[in-house]
Amino acid sequence: MTRIALLGCGRIGQMHADIIAAHPRASLAGVFDTHGPAAQAAAARHGCAVYDSPEAAFASDADAVLIATPTSTHVEFIKAGVAAGKAVLCEKPIDLDLGRARDCGAALAGSDVPVMIGFCRRFDPGHRAARAALLDGRLGDLHQVVITSRDPGMAPDGYIRTSGGIFRDMTIHDLDLARYMLGEEVIAVSATGARLVNPALMEECGDYDTVTAVLSTASGKQAIITNSRQAVYGYDQRVELFGSGGMALSDNHREHNAVVYGQGFTNHAAPLQHFFIERYHAAFVAEIDNFVDAVEGKAAPEVTFDDGVKALALAEACFKSIAEARTIQLSEV
Repeated sequence: MTRIALLGCGRIGQMHADIIAAHPRASLAGVFDTHGPAAQAAAARHGCAVYDSPEAAFASDADAVLIATPTSTHVEFIKAGVAAGKAVLCEKPIDLDLGRARDCGAALAGSDVPVMIGFCRRFDPGHRAARAALLDGRLGDLHQVVITSRDPGMAPDGYIRTSGGIFRDMTIHDLDLARYMLGEEVIAVSATGARLVNPALMEECGDYDTVTAVLSTASGKQAIITNSRQAVYGYDQRVELFGSGGMALSDNHREHNAVVYGQGFTNHAAPLQHFFIERYHAAFVAEIDNFVDAVEGKAAPEVTFDDGVKALALAEACFKSIAEARTIQLSEV
């Protein structure tokens, strides 16, 4: 049984706690959060210890740590986990600063302790089925990846102000997924951004709420990503792989699949699943499966620390492309 210590008992931390506690090969060793009541509530729900500090978690008898704390703590906690010999699963991004992320990678070089970054969308069953269709030849040669990702509404203002910007916070999931689907490294990025949902806040933060990015590989493959902070119809998540022999689509999820027809209307369907915890629940479970396999030595992490650095480099390239109104070569960031 793999014992996992959880750092961070916010919304995503609580979800991770539930998944770990229900896992047949894992248990929740203990939890920590700077907000004591949140940690106490998680511990009471799952019958585990409460650590009085992150250091106590790293010094505990846990086999691994899951880091779901604010981004500013990620580098410090990743290095502490590895130094303690505990496998690490850290939520994205590694850091808001690409240089700090690269420095962390250099500090970890030579270690055989598994480190995994939480890009859960790679584990979504629909996305993986689309990729499987590509890998087994049903789509022919891949030409384009089209990723649509739109949140159901703006996050709280305080979150937006500290998020590091849409490309580091939101689009970074899609940048990683694009690399995963393309199967080749991106060499050039062109991005555009607009302030259409909340212009005043976006101007204040130097950020954007509506963006498009086009990624290109050396062989000419393209990935087109469209993001919005607010889709009034719900959490819009679609991935399309288009090739010389066909197309695969991993489509939106709904609360149920019934479609109603009647006099004067057709195709009335249930709303889209509310947000990421509901939409990607199966992906989060599969992510923990892979992490437990990595801790047990049965498999390597499917999302590596280097994947996290490369996604952050793509986010930097997107911001640079908008600022300089040109296509950015990845060698420039």
